[in-house]
Amino acid sequence: MATIAALGGDRLPNTASLSSAQTGNGTSTNIVDRGAFTGRPALLKLTTAVGATPTCTYAIEGSADGINWFAVSYADSATPDTGSVATFAITTAGTAYKILRVDQPWRYLRLTYSANTNVTNTADLYVF
Repeated sequence: MATIAALGGDRLPNTASLSSAQTGNGTSTNIVDRGAFTGRPALLKLTTAVGATPTCTYAIEGSADGINWFAVSYADSATPDTGSVATFAITTAGTAYKILRVDQPWRYLRLTYSANTNVTNTADLYVF
């Protein structure tokens, strides 16, 4: 598993790939390091391709040290002021956007895929 910097602001790069055509259960192929400053927003883009009877459950997880992980507060793009730390499921092909809320104490970010049946995941993180 690689750790990729996505520092945001005037420090580039500000985007990083968590997964590229990843299937199965487990953590994302990569971990993103957004640097020490946690006061900036981030946007998670999930793109799915599916087969028959698709489903996949997602957990967005952050860490201050890259070792201990916790649920990160996010909002759906359709309801940007409503935060959640719950896992969520995707059952169709398409693209979903999750807004990662500012001032959370995570430096590192990963996704955990579970209950994955016939879903191929590509995930990118944009740090501003």
